[in-house]
Amino acid sequence: MKGALGFFGVFLSILSDPTHGKPTLSFECGNNSQSCIGICILCSDYYGGPTTDCLSSLFENLCLTKFESAMASLNSTDWCIWSNVRGLYSNLSLCTERMSDCLQIPWPNPLVEQTFVNIHSKYFKDCPAEELSDPPSVVIFALVVTPICLIPIMVSLVVLKTKNGDGSS
Repeated sequence: MKGALGFFGVFLSILSDPTHGKPTLSFECGNNSQSCIGICILCSDYYGGPTTDCLSSLFENLCLTKFESAMASLNSTDWCIWSNVRGLYSNLSLCTERMSDCLQIPWPNPLVEQTFVNIHSKYFKDCPAEELSDPPSVVIFALVVTPICLIPIMVSLVVLKTKNGDGSS
């Protein structure tokens, strides 16, 4: 009789299991997509939860490997042409955002920022940035001197306008 009750208790516990045999997580996973749940399970198994160490490993093994292999397929002179790398760069950004969202780690975060700094220093450091360079010295001089010269003129105009008709202010 005890054996029958024990079996019945185990049977009822299986039926009342809300996870329906799926692995349970000790933390909330970002969304319920299959890939996101797989990422959360991976982080739970190897890192005990959604840590930045797990996020770093995901970036390295999932996001950066795709980006680096795609960049390797391009000629290094093509790295500086935005139309050639725009899609790759966007995919990398979306991948880091997706991984962070799955683990419910805010995006952007310092790890994401460091990842993109490393990408820029590796692939884009030799790209010319003429649109961000300083203007010629003549232009800088004109932009600085113009307001300096206008201040005394404006003060003089204010003083002249505020004077009475008899010359006293």
